[in-house]
Amino acid sequence: MGLEYIHAALLLHEAKKDITEEAISKILEVAGVKVDKAMAKVTAENLKGVNIDEILSSAVSSQAPTTKEQTKEVEEKKEEKKVEEEKKEEAAAGLSALFG
Repeated sequence: MGLEYIHAALLLHEAKKDITEEAISKILEVAGVKVDKAMAKVTAENLKGVNIDEILSSAVSSQAPTTKEQTKEVEEKKEEKKVEEEKKEEAAAGLSALFG
């Protein structure tokens, strides 16, 4: 399925309109997209009976990290950077001892 058809369906859903072949086609035509009537029909048929709100909320909740996760990730990156800098300093000190 083309993403433009999904986007049209999501727009209709957000506007609380019925997701139909005709409605999808109209949105795409206004957007300047060449409409494949079969694709519009398949999209509308495949979304009948689908709870779009449930799908969207589960997709968002499974992908959005919590604040604790974000903080932990940032702290880990800071620690990795600190260790890398210490290794570079040790290497530089070793080189200066050789040539010093």
